Amino acid sequence: MSPVVFRAGCPDCRGRFELAASALRLAIGASSRTTFYSFTCPECGVLVRKPAGERIVELLTGGGVRTLRLHSTL
Repeated sequence: MSPVVFRAGCPDCRGRFELAASALRLAIGASSRTTFYSFTCPECGVLVRKPAGERIVELLTGGGVRTLRLHSTL
């Protein structure tokens, strides 16, 4: 079985590339505003953070991306 790769783009340098699941992080919060994925751009080194809807969460978790569940403190 070949490793899962994800296509991504950097909003800073406009680079387009493929990343392994190990290069991505997914944070799942209590709302859509606090659910996002992040990675470091391999071309310019900037930390990129993008919102993750239900479909993106499904694809990333299914592809083996490390997931952090954020809990609210009440």
